[in-house]
Amino acid sequence: MDENLITYGLSIAIILITVIVATLVNWFFRRMIRRSTETMNTDPTNYQFLRHASVAIIYILGFAIAINKIPDLKALSNSLLAGAGILTVAVGFASQHALSNIISGVFIVLFKPFRVTDRLKIREYYGIVEDITLRHTVIRDFENRRILIPNAVISDEVLVNADFGEESICRFVEIGISYDSNVDLAREIMVEEVKNHPFHIDVRTPEDVENGKPEVPCRVISLGDSSVNMRAWAWARDSVEGFQMHCELLESIKKRFDREGVSIPFPHRTLVYKDQKPQL
Repeated sequence: MDENLITYGLSIAIILITVIVATLVNWFFRRMIRRSTETMNTDPTNYQFLRHASVAIIYILGFAIAINKIPDLKALSNSLLAGAGILTVAVGFASQHALSNIISGVFIVLFKPFRVTDRLKIREYYGIVEDITLRHTVIRDFENRRILIPNAVISDEVLVNADFGEESICRFVEIGISYDSNVDLAREIMVEEVKNHPFHIDVRTPEDVENGKPEVPCRVISLGDSSVNMRAWAWARDSVEGFQMHCELLESIKKRFDREGVSIPFPHRTLVYKDQKPQL
């Protein structure tokens, strides 16, 4: 009886030590990630994935050692392993998705199609990569909601990474004007508003300036059913400033159009009321 108590007590102690060690390792990695990103401005992707992998290995080893110390559970596990052929096949099929997520997570960390803090667009989702775990990637959208996408899914998707390579972004400012409006005046207004916006940057090279390339190209891109559709190319430092610039330009250009007599067409409907039959 005393020997069993000692055995169970040792197993409980091993479990407690496992939890403590995993907590300390998790805390150490979090602190290291925070210090490296704040002071040295390094990429935290590898550390984040290594943190999750280390904690998982500690828990697996710790609980395996604790179970092995209990004679009853050890005998039960040996008997299960003796006839585990069918169980192994079943577990293998059941763990395919989990294993594929882990392998996909390793490939993401190695080849880095995206990193932690990158801004991604996947399908209809758009946000900032917050974490890459063993199973899924955590994306925080701009409404502060968390989107959990399995690593196997996100590795097979076509991604738009706003931070892969250079961060500068070109936003199309597209507005349709009526056919009786002055195209040259509308172009002049659009170019002036883009140039005057504080987030606009000039991406021309010295050769482009020498060759007379305009700072803000603005062209008629199509002739619609009821509008002449125009587009101005506006560059910003990154996608966040680009989105804000695009919204503010639409407002400022609309106000300039109103003041200077450039009209923006909108659909009209004509309602025809049939003559009602006279009441008897």
